[in-house]
Amino acid sequence: MSAADSKRLSVPVRVMGKEYNVECVPDQHEALVASAELVNERMSAIRKRGKALGAERIAVMVALNLARELLMLKGVEGVAPGADPQMIERVRQLKLDIDSTLSAD
Repeated sequence: MSAADSKRLSVPVRVMGKEYNVECVPDQHEALVASAELVNERMSAIRKRGKALGAERIAVMVALNLARELLMLKGVEGVAPGADPQMIERVRQLKLDIDSTLSAD
């Protein structure tokens, strides 16, 4: 264990009214807080749209949206350059499964 690992911080973050303690190294503190704020904003926005969705479903929707945005930043048409075609297909299938499950309600 390096000296940096032994100096981990326990950072309280609040997402949709719940507080979570997340550990990180000191130089990642600001990024962690900013990430938690972004997730909180996105989850709150989905909840405010009016559909009565549980926190888990809202979290999945936010995660999918953020992952899509990340992939778009990394490559063309939402696919990271050099990505494994089998992995891309698996992710597409998971997205279809999640969309199907969410629309079933």
